Amino acid sequence: MLQKKNKGMVIASIGSIPLMMTLGNSMLIPILPEMESSLDLSQLQVSLTITVFSIAAAIFIPIVGYLSDRFSRKIIIIPSLILFGGGALLAGLGAAVFSHSYVWIIIGRILQGIGAAGTAPIAMALIGDLFRSGERSRVLGIFEASNGLGKVLSPILGSLLALIVWYSVFFAFPVISLLSALLVWIFVKEKSNRQMPPPFRKYVKGLLSVFKHEGRWLFTIYIAGGTCLFTLFGILFYLSDVLEKNYHIDGVLKGLILAIPLLVMVVTSYITGSRIGQNLEKMKRLSVIGLTLMTVSFASLVMFEKLVLFLIVLALSSVGAGLVLPCVNSFITGAVGKERRGFVSSLYGSVRFLGVALGPPVFTWLMGWSTTGMFLSIAAFTFLVGLAVLLLVHVDGKDGGKKRKSRITYKYM
Repeated sequence: MLQKKNKGMVIASIGSIPLMMTLGNSMLIPILPEMESSLDLSQLQVSLTITVFSIAAAIFIPIVGYLSDRFSRKIIIIPSLILFGGGALLAGLGAAVFSHSYVWIIIGRILQGIGAAGTAPIAMALIGDLFRSGERSRVLGIFEASNGLGKVLSPILGSLLALIVWYSVFFAFPVISLLSALLVWIFVKEKSNRQMPPPFRKYVKGLLSVFKHEGRWLFTIYIAGGTCLFTLFGILFYLSDVLEKNYHIDGVLKGLILAIPLLVMVVTSYITGSRIGQNLEKMKRLSVIGLTLMTVSFASLVMFEKLVLFLIVLALSSVGAGLVLPCVNSFITGAVGKERRGFVSSLYGSVRFLGVALGPPVFTWLMGWSTTGMFLSIAAFTFLVGLAVLLLVHVDGKDGGKKRKSRITYKYM
């Protein structure tokens, strides 16, 4: 168990990882329209700067997840943070100095994505290793709140840095990632009695057994978490574009407006994580409620054109996401034992990154088709995901999950 005097700094160090990783995508949102005009890009090309980052992360996450189970979390996290910063530096130099700027930005973003693969998903597994039971849910709530805080700060920071020059945001990433790497290196101490995982064949056999018995609810929970990120980044991409083109709002004011729904999600995530404890029934109930709120919000947005009313209704979807994400985190980190937690958490990380990757291009396509159709389609999708959680995630027993007698089997170690 962690000593109380060190626990705060350990939580802060691990919390810096999702905070930093969120900046990797969200800080770019305010500068995308200026990037489009400066480099004479199409809207699809601009959206690919988000997409390639997330696809690269999604591809490499399962690999680094296995490596973190095989060796240690810190051995993966710290070099990954350094690679993330190096990729950003390459993208910044590509935009500022090199010819064919867009190509260099894409290469840099791919390297950033590979670095991202070994950070936040592995940090979630690390929380599962270091904390137990109800405290684990609380720390995971802080983890998700830190993720959300990055989303709140990033539009503002991105807008402020863009006042210098639009590509200056790329040069901020190396500084932030280096600071996070130093915090993890100094304050996070993994247990010295860490057991070596089984040989690869036995490891894979164990994973297949997990997904054979737990796969239906586990993949449903994966999709629920990915849906929150998919809709969040899609709607931010849409809102960033609309604020400039329809309302002629840009700069810091645009960043502040983009931060409003994100702030709502941060507060909700923190409260949810601190309240759910070990109660599986409560986690399921809050997940269904959250997805229902998202459905109602997206379906209602078609009726509102005034910006203030639009943001109020949009905030309802942020409340929903803030209810869902901490519950999903707690479900997943407790689904397997420590020796396979890195892979299972990382696979969820892949789904999250795929959600982020798909958001901007899918919303771009839907915007070109019909704004009303876009909102109604997304509402239908969140409704179906909520229905899947309701029907496929079973929590048995009358103890509210407190004794862990459920179709969802937690293996805390």
